[in-house]
Formats: sequence, C-alpha cells, structure tokens
Amino acid sequence: MVTEQAFAELVAPAAWHTVDLLSDLHLQASEPATFDAWRGYLQTTPADALFILGDLFEVWVGDDAAALPGFEAQCADLLRAASLRRPIFFMHGNRDFLVGPDFAERCGLTLLEDPTVLVLHGKRWLLSHGDLLCLADTDYLQFRAQVRTPAWQQAFLARPLDERRALARSMRTQSEQRKSTPGMVWADVDADAARDWLERANAHTLVHGHTHRPAEHALGDGLRRIVLSDWDAAAHPPRAQVLCVSASEARRVDVR
Repeated sequence: MVTEQAFAELVAPAAWHTVDLLSDLHLQASEPATFDAWRGYLQTTPADALFILGDLFEVWVGDDAAALPGFEAQCADLLRAASLRRPIFFMHGNRDFLVGPDFAERCGLTLLEDPTVLVLHGKRWLLSHGDLLCLADTDYLQFRAQVRTPAWQQAFLARPLDERRALARSMRTQSEQRKSTPGMVWADVDADAARDWLERANAHTLVHGHTHRPAEHALGDGLRRIVLSDWDAAAHPPRAQVLCVSASEARRVDVR
C-alpha cells in the first residue's frame, strides 16, 4: 500500500473535453471477440485521451515478444495507430506489469504511476489499477512485492522467450485452479484504505479496475470509488465498457 510518498499528478490540457477510462481487457489471441471489440473501439472513440488502468493484456512476458510477428505485434500496431490520433496513457496491472519503456515508446504510450491524480476540468480524479488496495489478499500482495523488484524482473527477462511463455502459462493455470477452489472469496478494495488515499490526494473520486466488480461505492464525506468493468465480448451478455468522464458527468458507455 502507498503510505508516505506524494501521488503523481497529471493536469489535463484545457482542450480535453472528455477522456475514457478502461481496464481489465485481458487481451489474448484465444479471445478474438474481445480483441475485435477493442480494435473497433480504438478506431471510433471520440475521446480526447484514453487511460488504460492495467491488465490490458492477459499476460505480458517482456517487450521483446512484440518484436516478433504475432498477437503482441498486432496489438502494438493498433496502439501506435490510435496514439497518433490522441494521447494514450497506460498504468500497469497485475497481469501486464512487465510492459516496459520499449513497448511504450513503440506504441506511443505514456506510462503512469499507480496511483496518479488526474486533474480534469478543475476536479481531481484518483486513478489506480486497484490491486494495491486489496489489503486482505495478503498472499497476492506478497507475490506482487516480489515480482515488482528490479532483481526479480531482470532475472525473469533474462530467460529465453519460450521459457517465459511457458512459465506464464503455468502461473495462469495455477491462478485458474485457485479461482475454482470451493469457498474461495476474492478480496475487495479496502474502504478505509481507499478513503485514506482520496484524502491524501485531495481527490473526490477513486477510479480503479482489478476486482471485475463494476459498481459505484459511496465512501462518506462526499468521497466515492468507481469500479471499472472487465471486458469479455464473448460473454452473454457481452462485457465491453468504458467510463467516459467529462466536465459534467462520468458515465459508463458500452462498446458495440
């Protein structure tokens, strides 16, 4: 959990009228419907800027994966084309924390710290992926602390690409098995921690993903948190949603 350091801050240009916030698309080659929905969205959104708050990809094993022909390179090309039309900001999630500066530069992305305050139309929005606030998920937070260290990342990225892909598949299998454990309850964002962040950031609203529980929660004293939806265009009904923020409102928009 963030404790002492000041929050990063991004002041939106006055020319921005609306921005889109989205997260948890979990893009992967095996789910083409979600990829197609995302591609169509990138090509048609009228937003002045896009903020991707983590887990754009189901897994990311290193920027060198996008240097080869394949799914990652296709995603990079789409992001690059979209970034030529409007700024795109990217915040790491728990699935794609290894997205690095090489991929960001290739795609025209601006990397954001987690959390970051977005100042838009005179209002302060606190943006986060959300995993740092799930304080009850102690096993995950210990794992997160380990894999975010430079030493762990350097050792992992030094492995051959095929080996990294195999390790990622193994970790995903273990994660899915854990999800199917009878009685397993997934931790949610800690309300007290969310309020603490907002008060220290002098912000009114926390926007995050990670939990896949889209909703709006009142936190007291005029504070609130908005949870973004995950994406699954093949689900019934399909899930593909962005939060469109303007001077007057924050509204959920379904991507068709």
